[in-house]
Amino acid sequence: MASSMVCKAEGREVILERVFNAPKELVFKVFSDGEHLKQWWGPRGWEVTVSNMDFRPGGAWHYCMKCMDQSQGDFYGMESWGKSVYQKIDEPDRIVYVDYFSDAEGNISEDMPASTITMTFEDQGGQTLLISRSVYESEEAVRQVLDMGMEQGITETWDRLEEYLSSQV
Repeated sequence: MASSMVCKAEGREVILERVFNAPKELVFKVFSDGEHLKQWWGPRGWEVTVSNMDFRPGGAWHYCMKCMDQSQGDFYGMESWGKSVYQKIDEPDRIVYVDYFSDAEGNISEDMPASTITMTFEDQGGQTLLISRSVYESEEAVRQVLDMGMEQGITETWDRLEEYLSSQV
């Protein structure tokens, strides 16, 4: 039985928590390798079509998600580019990065809110508690990403992560 995600918005911060049925080293690994991320990143119906990763402090992951599900109407065929710039990596306990919307060349979108994300991976006796804390510039930016459907998107993404992890253990 999959664990449910907890999502809380507090001021300029969005906190996500979920327990995954996999050891923390594995959960960390599938966040730190672009080939792994391609297998599960994004909401249902979306695929990572471009994944360029340099996983080190100062490095970045530049990627494209594309909607491949015709039943998603106007979203079908849409591309969403993102760029994560890594600040700190404490394997296998923590990843800190700045998350941006970008274009295909990796230029950061000034029109969309960026956030600094701290992901912690906590061992829970063979399972992993993943805590993601995203800090935005303002409460308005938090509202903007929540209004865009961020909670549903990350819930579906982490559901796909759970499914992928079960195939890796």
